[in-house]
Amino acid sequence: MEKLTHNIATEILHKNMLNVNLRRHCYAVSVAMRALYRYFKKEGRNESSVNNLSEEDWGVVGLLHDADYEITKDNWEKHTIMLLDWLKVYDVHSHIVEAFKSHNTKVTHLREPETLLEWSLECVDELTGFIVACALVKPDKKLVSVDVDSVKKKWKQKEFARTVSREQIEQCSEKLGISLDKFMEVTLSAMQEDAVKLGL
Repeated sequence: MEKLTHNIATEILHKNMLNVNLRRHCYAVSVAMRALYRYFKKEGRNESSVNNLSEEDWGVVGLLHDADYEITKDNWEKHTIMLLDWLKVYDVHSHIVEAFKSHNTKVTHLREPETLLEWSLECVDELTGFIVACALVKPDKKLVSVDVDSVKKKWKQKEFARTVSREQIEQCSEKLGISLDKFMEVTLSAMQEDAVKLGL
């Protein structure tokens, strides 16, 4: 069985998701997940999904988490179920499989998030979207014009990006042991480093 790598994950994503903006969301979550892995490593977090996986693995989870979205968006109970089916032909670490099972669990009820990997995906998925919204209201519509203070200012405006679940993101403090400010900083910085790929 071929191991699931970043390159294979990219092929799977591009084959099944044609919308450029949807792809960019997956890219954003991927770079943010990689940054969170580095953060946990630097912090010396002794947890199985950090110790037994690589930065690339965490990036793959971010890249593929919505890979079946374009196909399942009108059939929400199949979201992630279809992805898991696609991955059966690859050698995929159990932590990665469990992470996908925890995504969309409010609908599928496959697995509640438990590991740092799973909670990182749960929290950062929404945050990347919020940061993109913050960039799009800037005159130049660029991530370089966004800083943590401007994200926090928009955060307090409940009508701004109102579909984004702030509660889901705020779980970072309890579930990941990262303050909301730090979580915003790590995520924003990662997205800014890959701004060209994100089209921002």
